[in-house]
Amino acid sequence: MQYSAEIPMFPATDVLVVGSGPSGLAAAIAAARNGASVRLVERFGFLGGNLTAGLVGPCMTSFSLDGKTQLIRGIFDEFVRRMEADGGAVHPSKTRAGSAYAGFMKFGHDAVTPFDPEVAKSTALAMCLESGVQLQLHTFVTDVLRDGNVVTGVVGASKGGLAAIPAAVVVDCSGDGDIAAWAGAPFEVGRASDGKVQPMTLFFRVADVDDDEVERYQREHPDEAFPFESVVRRAKAEGAFRLPRRGIQLFKTMEPGVWRINTTRVLGLDGTNVEDLTRGEIQAREQVSELLRFFRDRVPGMRACRLLDTAATIGVRESRRIVGDYTVSLDDLVRGRHFDDVIAVAGYPVDIHSPTDGNGPFDDGVPVTANAYEIPYSALVPRGLDGVLVSGRCISATHEALAAIRVMPPSFAMGQAAGTAAAIAVRNAVSPREVSVAELQHALADQGAYLGERFGLAPTGEAEPSVEVPV
Repeated sequence: MQYSAEIPMFPATDVLVVGSGPSGLAAAIAAARNGASVRLVERFGFLGGNLTAGLVGPCMTSFSLDGKTQLIRGIFDEFVRRMEADGGAVHPSKTRAGSAYAGFMKFGHDAVTPFDPEVAKSTALAMCLESGVQLQLHTFVTDVLRDGNVVTGVVGASKGGLAAIPAAVVVDCSGDGDIAAWAGAPFEVGRASDGKVQPMTLFFRVADVDDDEVERYQREHPDEAFPFESVVRRAKAEGAFRLPRRGIQLFKTMEPGVWRINTTRVLGLDGTNVEDLTRGEIQAREQVSELLRFFRDRVPGMRACRLLDTAATIGVRESRRIVGDYTVSLDDLVRGRHFDDVIAVAGYPVDIHSPTDGNGPFDDGVPVTANAYEIPYSALVPRGLDGVLVSGRCISATHEALAAIRVMPPSFAMGQAAGTAAAIAVRNAVSPREVSVAELQHALADQGAYLGERFGLAPTGEAEPSVEVPV
């Protein structure tokens, strides 16, 4: 069916950010603080994306792989410290791998950030409003505006109907690379061998857990790669556990008796397809019920647990990866390749949840990344397009490399770089591709970002002594 309509147009803005997850939050705040007028479009009635609607947590490490040096700072660190001041987070310098906050995981889980999603909502809102970001909530972006190969805005749908939202620069933080893909940017999906993507997961929280009993079990089973792995193995042998998981991935929150559960797993679905998303929500919520029965029947410390809440939306680990002027590879992360256009440094390892079975994360055979690795600006610039940048899990990277850089702290760092670059592009009347990398890097450094010691931009803090903060 061909459909056409005359639609109203919002006033033009310098920078339009689509999506308010970790990357979008940082992009909007950074662009506004660098002098641009900014409109942030978000489909929910609150900010945060996976931080809030997805109930994803804790934030994975913002430190080097060895847990010694904080790499991701800037807006992310400010966000965490503000939540901490409100009693809603534990700074990553105060947590350690193997702890309950880290889900008892050791590899790659030094310096995680426990936080309360409700405090994240209020902190995100405050930082955006204080920075002068104009919010447009309850708006789902449905199409892109372009002039040739230049993106000039988007079409949004709200209770008022369709409307055009023009902008000098659009920052695509949709997670799926919607804006860039609709504008014609090339993209890749899934692993090279068969195109299959990592599974979806619906986070949920349970209350009335016996914290001491859960932690005692872990102390008594130090050789288990995943929490309650032997319990799950026995249940599978008896036909009492059907999920494609090897254990129970759970993370202690700051509230006694409350844990985040990252154990549902929905395989073989496309996060850009509404029918698949619908199937994913149904399957994942059925898995939540199955897991609750399993917890009460078999899992030490969880026999009296109750469901506290489920995420507002299923979590998608991987969909489109926009092909940019540079594609980050696994070899880049393993070797710790230096980039002249570095805009972020991270240390989280390759975290691939198998697209086809219960393996992962961190299974044998996946190369270990460098202690710290770099992300270049050119991976944020879609090939063949102007007027748009991508940030977050849709940036230009291979399936394997994305499995490391897709998590929330690197997304904050990429978003801060994208928003700053967008503001510079507007100020200098150039396309995002033509932004001076040196100007961008110095602007990021002035905002507290860490780009590596060779730039003379040393990190301002290292890990504090290992503590579990009392609640």
